[in-house]
Amino acid sequence: MSELRVGIVGLGWVAGAHIEAVQASRGARVHAVCSQRRPTPAAVAAHYGLENPVVYGDYQEMLADPDIDVVSLCSVNALHPSQAIAAIQAGKHVYIEKPIALSQEQAKAIYDAWRGGRVKVCVGFECRFSQQLTLLKAVIDKGLIGDIHYGEADYYHGIGPWYGQFHWSCRRDGGGSSLLSGGCHALDALLLAMDAPVLEVSSYASQSRAECFREYEFPSCSVSILKFADGKVGKVTSSVDCLQPYYFHFQFLGSKGSILDNKFCSRALPGLSQDKWTTLETVLLDSGDVLDHPYQPQFQAFFDSIRNDSPMPLTGMEQAYQTHRVIFAAEKSLQLGRPVQMSEIPN
Repeated sequence: MSELRVGIVGLGWVAGAHIEAVQASRGARVHAVCSQRRPTPAAVAAHYGLENPVVYGDYQEMLADPDIDVVSLCSVNALHPSQAIAAIQAGKHVYIEKPIALSQEQAKAIYDAWRGGRVKVCVGFECRFSQQLTLLKAVIDKGLIGDIHYGEADYYHGIGPWYGQFHWSCRRDGGGSSLLSGGCHALDALLLAMDAPVLEVSSYASQSRAECFREYEFPSCSVSILKFADGKVGKVTSSVDCLQPYYFHFQFLGSKGSILDNKFCSRALPGLSQDKWTTLETVLLDSGDVLDHPYQPQFQAFFDSIRNDSPMPLTGMEQAYQTHRVIFAAEKSLQLGRPVQMSEIPN
């Protein structure tokens, strides 16, 4: 297969991270961009360091371009479902930024359009490719903390008027909810580490009284409790209304030890200190700036899966849809004020 040619849809903040990651990957390059602002090819080339980019102002025209193999959706959340389905139907491989949709019905429509077809879909849960989560998962999989019975992953990212996307991310038809807006990264990380089906979700929410967060149209802080099929229990806090530095928190308790963020304690390693934490030296998930997120290894894995006609690892459509099902179970729990069984969410 020749070099994969990628079309970038939307030229907002995250598009810069996607373009940088694609250009740094083997066997792929950005061929075109699509933006309603219709910048000149020269302006796009100068700003992003691209060579002779094609610029479209109409998405359907981009999909009709036979030179495009992969479409990367960096558009606003509300457009993801229609754009993703159109790309799948056009035979393009698709990268969909998270969340893939703002409702369960729309998410399932994308899933159904993809299922049984030949195109590859990758979803923007790039944190699964981070060094911190890779190391954390390895510690768990090697049995260094034994059998896990409890885990928590929390997302603390104060997003207010100082944040460039706040004007739309604070709306129900924009960010959607605290979980959909950013906390989905924490929930997705928890599901990766716990590695078991979820049976039931109970969620609770509150909202900061700080003036800077008053424009939120949804509860900006939520806590979700997950019951797993093998008896484990998990917790996810998602706060976009905290006045503090960005913090991605992890805690896992097992039969032989514990993990706390980038530290662990284990009785599986003779001689390891039991009265203080041992630091796991790695690159932390400590920034909300998408330019700091591990997009490049994710895009490389995506391109490799296309070339090899193999399943997309970690963040393919199947894994991502299951994460979204749990998100929408949490949203339904908030709406109904009761626990929600996963059997209530279409598979």
